[in-house]
Amino acid sequence: MAGTKIRNQTSVQDFILLGFPGAWYFRMSLAVLFSLTYVLTVIGNIGIIALVRTHPQLHTPMYFFLCNLSFLEIWLTTTSAPKAIGVTLGTSQTISFTACLMQMYILVSLGATECLLLAAMAYDRYLAICHPLRYSVLMNNTITAQLALASWLGGFLAVALVAALISRLSFCGANIINHFFCLTESWIVLSCTDTHVIELTTFFLSIIIVIFSCKITVVSYICIISTILRIPSTKAWQKAFSTCSAHLIVVTLWFSSCIILFVKPSAQNTQDLNKTVNIFNTIITPLLNPFVYTLRNKEVKEALGKTVRGTFSGFRKVSSY
Repeated sequence: MAGTKIRNQTSVQDFILLGFPGAWYFRMSLAVLFSLTYVLTVIGNIGIIALVRTHPQLHTPMYFFLCNLSFLEIWLTTTSAPKAIGVTLGTSQTISFTACLMQMYILVSLGATECLLLAAMAYDRYLAICHPLRYSVLMNNTITAQLALASWLGGFLAVALVAALISRLSFCGANIINHFFCLTESWIVLSCTDTHVIELTTFFLSIIIVIFSCKITVVSYICIISTILRIPSTKAWQKAFSTCSAHLIVVTLWFSSCIILFVKPSAQNTQDLNKTVNIFNTIITPLLNPFVYTLRNKEVKEALGKTVRGTFSGFRKVSSY
């Protein structure tokens, strides 16, 4: 009993994040890129939430899910970008054991939640296009809220098991993490105890969440495309495609990177690849989402245009006094 307790104790209280080692101008360029991306991501996603809330024509299940996604992206990039900036500048390379565990848990949970949310959005588009007459019944406010809640709870509860297992690992001296932030593979690489259970648990949870969500999304879009191709009107065909093209772009970017990151049997010797893909997944993708949905969605562009015109009209009235 005492021996077990000693083995479960860790001699490491802090970790050092390496980031991308390189010349000063390279690291400064990365820090500027991360900073600009972070500011634009937060502004863009807050803008989408505000746009949906202030325009009644956007009070539909599709945009309710989009608000959830934007809210998630704000927290995803907030959990990763500021620390990545500090690591790149060399001002905040140390992170405590507890903070590292919490960052890992929040980042991975948000990633899992995004997979489930994107699957729910694909299912929503499937019902809207393939069953338009029954859509308001099949996707009412209650069902929409339940799907969103299930996505959030599913993502955070699933990763809680991995976090609990990681918290029991022992670290016997090595404390340098070859990354900008803490993720599951960082702990696995550094631990001096057996990590096969954690690796298998992470792998199977990834299969369940990532592949299951991806399967729902792919099947939904196969049905959507099949239905669209049977529409005789070219105008209706284009309208149907425009309602799901933005979501399809986001889904492709997100699931491609998730499969590279998580659906693999071992985390060993993949740090450099994971570091590069994680930058795209947690810093770049959250920035792309608001612009993709704004530029590819006619309803959002119209609402944005009304907001801009109203703002300029207000400025002119104020300046005339």
